[in-house]
Amino acid sequence: MSASLPPLPKPQESTGEPVLLELGSAEDEPCLRADAARNRARLLEAATRLIEEHGAAGVTMEAVAVAASVGKGTVFRRFGDRTGLLTALLDHSAKQLQAAFLSGPPPLGPGAPPVDRLRAFGLAVLRQAVDHLELQLAAQPEAARRYSIPPTRFLSGHVTLLLRQAVPDADCALLAQALMGYLDPALIHHLTKECGMPMERLEAGWIDLVARVTRTELPQ
Repeated sequence: MSASLPPLPKPQESTGEPVLLELGSAEDEPCLRADAARNRARLLEAATRLIEEHGAAGVTMEAVAVAASVGKGTVFRRFGDRTGLLTALLDHSAKQLQAAFLSGPPPLGPGAPPVDRLRAFGLAVLRQAVDHLELQLAAQPEAARRYSIPPTRFLSGHVTLLLRQAVPDADCALLAQALMGYLDPALIHHLTKECGMPMERLEAGWIDLVARVTRTELPQ
């Protein structure tokens, strides 16, 4: 796993920007019993240790149950399946990004021009993907659900919102999906691990792509 994530940015005053999809976890459930919350935390800690020792491939429902000294059924009841477990591990970083988009400082947060925010968005997602690449690849659901899970809907919704502000005459919903394709973890893995492209090239490519899509000049 990568180093600990920095604390969430402090909320700023409301800018009137629509609130996007909220990501949730079991800790947010008001009726979750204290013992259930402790069990969930213990399972996530066990899964984290397995990733550190064996990589994401070593995280199975059975292995987590053994590492946490609980029955396999407990793991399935808490997370549903392996994808649900891996998604829960990514939830913290997803919430951090959401907080930065909605209420963090510009240019990622409100207060900057939409094109500047779009540039910052792509760079943040690229860096997050590289930090958690193996885990993100392992957590990807099957193709039929890949675009409908809450984290993906949140990201594409944010891009659509920024595009509507920057290029209101475009089909922003479809254009957002095209931009999101550039940030797909599988593509990032292919380009960085199999093609040997440095992150600097991917970041420069995102900046260039945003400029072409929004018909703006490259930043100096």
